[in-house]
Amino acid sequence: MALLNASVSLVNALTDGARQGRPYTAPQGDELPAAVHDALPPTPARTKVEPHHATYLAHTAQQMRSVFDAADSGRTDKAAEFVNALLRTTGARPQLDQVEGEPWQVHFHGSEDTLSVGWSAGCATALALAIGSNLAGRLGVCTAPQCDRVYVDNSRNAVRHFCSDACRSRVKAAAFRARKAAES
Repeated sequence: MALLNASVSLVNALTDGARQGRPYTAPQGDELPAAVHDALPPTPARTKVEPHHATYLAHTAQQMRSVFDAADSGRTDKAAEFVNALLRTTGARPQLDQVEGEPWQVHFHGSEDTLSVGWSAGCATALALAIGSNLAGRLGVCTAPQCDRVYVDNSRNAVRHFCSDACRSRVKAAAFRARKAAES
């Protein structure tokens, strides 16, 4: 689930669109490495993200965005095509790694053990596992007006429709105001 969450974070931070009712422009240029650093889960070994890795991950985020869009609209075959392209591009491969103080774990690496290819391969594999299981219907795009951020529905009953509590609250408040106006 950590890699699916990283996929969501990268897509939401690095793709243009709308966020919580406002236009959203993804960071570019000098702002991009810091945005990637903030979007990825923290690790003690990573202090900063090099610009070329940030650019690579921004491109990966665009590709992953297509996966979420296709899955959300029920086009699982198209989502699988996008994921397969990502898997081929990154050369994703499983590997057993041991983190100090923890048991062996399956991690996914890319054809190169670089920050950008490694994260891209891991995220592509997580999306492949989701699309190839009952999680395909849990990849979503926010249904709030003027928001297109993505999410993974972790709810027990698969009832999530919003990327954040802020969007859910915004929609509920608008519905409340509309009911009150209709009563007047």
